[in-house]
Amino acid sequence: MIWTNILSYALLVAAGAAAGLINSIAGGGTLVTFPTLLWLGRNPVLANASNTIALWPGSLTGMIGFRREMAGTARIFPWLAVPSLLGGISGAVLLVHTPERYFSAIVPWLIFFATLLIMFQEKLRKKLAIANPLETDPEGAARLTRPGMMVLSQYLIGLYGGYFGAGIGILMLALLGLLGHQDLHRMNGLKNGLAMCINGVAAFYFVFQGAVIWGDSLSLMAGSIVGAYGGAGLARRLGREFVRKVVIAIGLFMTVSLFLRSGG
Repeated sequence: MIWTNILSYALLVAAGAAAGLINSIAGGGTLVTFPTLLWLGRNPVLANASNTIALWPGSLTGMIGFRREMAGTARIFPWLAVPSLLGGISGAVLLVHTPERYFSAIVPWLIFFATLLIMFQEKLRKKLAIANPLETDPEGAARLTRPGMMVLSQYLIGLYGGYFGAGIGILMLALLGLLGHQDLHRMNGLKNGLAMCINGVAAFYFVFQGAVIWGDSLSLMAGSIVGAYGGAGLARRLGREFVRKVVIAIGLFMTVSLFLRSGG
């Protein structure tokens, strides 16, 4: 039993490190950690809550790693942080009140949906021909030109993130890309900061509700902090297309594996 626990925690530390690095590069690290918890036999709702607690510090350190890219986003960050917080708490409340069997049934579909968004990001952007809402002023700082659309979209992403979490980074990158923003590193900086808001408020609620498996959360957290900070430097050396393909591959693999696990 002792060795089984040690091996389980070691596996969670490794999964956390991989997730932290992936989240800093493009988002989608939860697609590694959440299935790992399920494969270890954890209750899906408690696993999701514990996973949210674990990856919140990774979002913070990832944002610090992208602090240079965040320099030009001071005007738009508050516009997106508020709906992130409101959506995150809404989703967390919804999760706690969702029966386990229903949540387990929709998990693969949620992951698949997030993966499809990033897979078809470029085609959708061109098809919809949406103007760039993140224009820059003469000093190079980003500013919103479609605040209503961005605020509503970010609230819905926050709702999804508080409820499930897997792929919120993918969704935020997809949203920014669909609306015309092209600077991947600035997008990653914004994504990490907003994920910190979503996961932070959801984490607070899960702790308040006693829905956290602390041994699992702390193991994942230890790995995610290291992986997230190291991932920022790696992202600058990797091309945009490579990052996108990695995220798509992870999403599809986890979708198939969870469908097989559930027999669906």
